[in-house]
Amino acid sequence: MKNVKKNFAIVMGMMAFLFIQTISYAQNNMAEFVAKWENGKQFTLEVVDKMPDDLLAYKPHESAMSFTDQIVHLSAAMAGMSQRFLNGDKPSFDLSAKPTSKADIKAFVANCYDYVKATASKLSDAQMGESVDVFGNSATRRQALALIDDHTTHHRGAAISYIRSNGIEPPRFRAM
Repeated sequence: MKNVKKNFAIVMGMMAFLFIQTISYAQNNMAEFVAKWENGKQFTLEVVDKMPDDLLAYKPHESAMSFTDQIVHLSAAMAGMSQRFLNGDKPSFDLSAKPTSKADIKAFVANCYDYVKATASKLSDAQMGESVDVFGNSATRRQALALIDDHTTHHRGAAISYIRSNGIEPPRFRAM
């Protein structure tokens, strides 16, 4: 009987630990995402800063997007996908804006990053696990957020290659 009580106490302790661990993990996931997202925002703004004003319209090929188009696209897409897939409110800024000056581009980037952070932060872990239609596929909102992050990274990387192709050293990557 003592062994049964002892084993029961061990099992209950493990269950309590796992329950607390699960709650802690869910809360840390968003905090970790927000920290990573803020880092990505600063990195993207540094990428914009590195490109000289006279090269903002640079394209490596006639069929490619310009540097500005890459940055505006990644920004508008992140906010648009967040509105659509993460239950975002209507943004307070124009998603179809076409900024051309470096200052306006940076303001647009910051607005879009801040919108995604605010939108994602409002969602509970249960809501992040809900399935939504993402371009004809079923995915969780968590997967949609990962898609938004991947898409942003992809286009920022293209913009970095534009900087390099002009003989300019891009900002140093920092993961955190």
